[in-house]
Amino acid sequence: MKRRELLATPAVLLASPLRAQDATQGAVKTFRYAFLIAETGFDPPQLSDLYSRAVTGHIFDSLYRYDHLARPCVIKPNTALGMPEVADDFKTWTVRIQPGIYFADDPAFKGRKRELTAEDYVYSYKRFFDPSVKSPLYSNLAEDRMLGMAALREKAIKLKGQPFDYDQPVEGLRALDRYTLQFRLEQSRPRFLYKLTGSDVFGAVAREVVEAYGAQIMAHPVGTGPYQLDTWRRSSLIRLVRNPGFRELHYDAEPAADDAEGQALLARFKGRRLPMIDVVEISIIEAPQPRWLSFLNREFDFIFTLPEEFADQALPHNKLAPNLAKQKIQRYSVAAADRTLVAFNMEDPVIGGYEPAQVALRRALSLGMDIPAEINEVRHHQAIPAQSVVAPGNWGYDTRYKSEMSDYDVGRAKALLDLYGYLDRDGDGWRERPDGSTLVLQLASQPDARSRPYEELWERDTRRLGIKLNVISAQWPENLKAMRAGQLMIWQVSFNSTSPDVQDGLEMSYGPAAGGQGLAHFKLAAYDSVYRELQRLPDGPERVAQLRRAQALLAAYMPYRVRTHRIVSDMAWPWVVGYRRPIFGTRFWEYLDIDEQQRV
Repeated sequence: MKRRELLATPAVLLASPLRAQDATQGAVKTFRYAFLIAETGFDPPQLSDLYSRAVTGHIFDSLYRYDHLARPCVIKPNTALGMPEVADDFKTWTVRIQPGIYFADDPAFKGRKRELTAEDYVYSYKRFFDPSVKSPLYSNLAEDRMLGMAALREKAIKLKGQPFDYDQPVEGLRALDRYTLQFRLEQSRPRFLYKLTGSDVFGAVAREVVEAYGAQIMAHPVGTGPYQLDTWRRSSLIRLVRNPGFRELHYDAEPAADDAEGQALLARFKGRRLPMIDVVEISIIEAPQPRWLSFLNREFDFIFTLPEEFADQALPHNKLAPNLAKQKIQRYSVAAADRTLVAFNMEDPVIGGYEPAQVALRRALSLGMDIPAEINEVRHHQAIPAQSVVAPGNWGYDTRYKSEMSDYDVGRAKALLDLYGYLDRDGDGWRERPDGSTLVLQLASQPDARSRPYEELWERDTRRLGIKLNVISAQWPENLKAMRAGQLMIWQVSFNSTSPDVQDGLEMSYGPAAGGQGLAHFKLAAYDSVYRELQRLPDGPERVAQLRRAQALLAAYMPYRVRTHRIVSDMAWPWVVGYRRPIFGTRFWEYLDIDEQQRV
């Protein structure tokens, strides 16, 4: 049965070279774990959520990758033949690709072996600019100003109903020959290398595949990476198998000399052919308790992000619990390069706007958020207060920096509401808007046990301020879509950094990113100007000064209330060998091994 004939069934089942071996030999190494949030699909330019990208990061290949063991991070060639040639004050970037890399077999190639070429990257990057793709990361690349790409996109927008012209040559993005790719930018971009790194987003896709599957491309990822999709039951099960045509790649890394753990992993695995695991099976279990119990019952080999409500039980006094240590469960804890935040829809007539009274409402809500209670009671001490969107591990993060983002002061919050006319005029205990109309906040949430403690915090905090709150629930992917469309008032979400730079966090408030990464739909000319200046400047004191301006503007207008940076703990049974959580990016499966003797 061909792939297209399976699309009408509940699961998308793909041809698997390992199925016969699974049934007969029992020697296949399988790695099993669970996502806590459902995936949206597997087409890189259409994605922004972490869990979908965890899958695409192992199917597709970017030009460069982060060294698996290096701390701080080191960028190395992936499909590229070497590091890029940079010229013209960081405006011209030329990359040569390794010959002999092939896409996984697929009916779209009509029986031929399909080699990766420079034109595949040209096509893949152009897809971010195609208006019909609606990429949430469009603005992220648009700001790099590849010569001619803005005009090509505008042409497609004006010629409504006409397809994007992928065949039109563009000066800023072209293949010089079969294996040479060149980017030419209008302005200096000292950190453009980050846009060439990260297979979860910037991996190469084949044009034949996209055109063959059309609107179903989210279900048919075909790349050159170590794994390929085998089975997909939406929001239930994702099964991937080792790509039999994956190039010959061997374990190597550059851990720091004083990194004992990294050095031990390198000594153990150096020279091993990758990937070492044959099958990866991912279940979707949103409720924390079943996910944790499934791990303890050995149904899963690994738990990615220990549910916070079990932190006291699993990590009393920040040490692995004796019962877990006795079973030789491994613990991996790091300060994540992320931020949890509340997005306020700046286009909403109640919570949005730029007038003083509208700003005062958001700032009062921020002051009234009991972040200490969130960290202690709900997150069980597995987080630290956030001062801005700059996360640990990002350039510009400074533990000495302090802003109003972390203030908790109910008295100030009430005074601010009183001052700007949010008063209880009828004596019913609830405040009205300055014009006397009803004030009711709408918080979007998810219908799961994990979300309920945060809803209760919101209800407690807003009641303390005399503000009514309604909670509306939908699945996470639905909330993401609605927030991008400007249909939600308030949504609490987390956002992970994809690179060491701070720009991706700042992009969430950049005007042209509204509706994509810009969940709050914030549009402020002064901020946009600072954002563009940060793009241009090399790292240094001048860029730090501009970063502080950006942080001050966001604290003043409060399109987001950044709440915490999480301390995340992953756990694995002793037969999982070689794990180290990536700081940036999502790719780690190929570096793991399974000790089947220990599992038995």
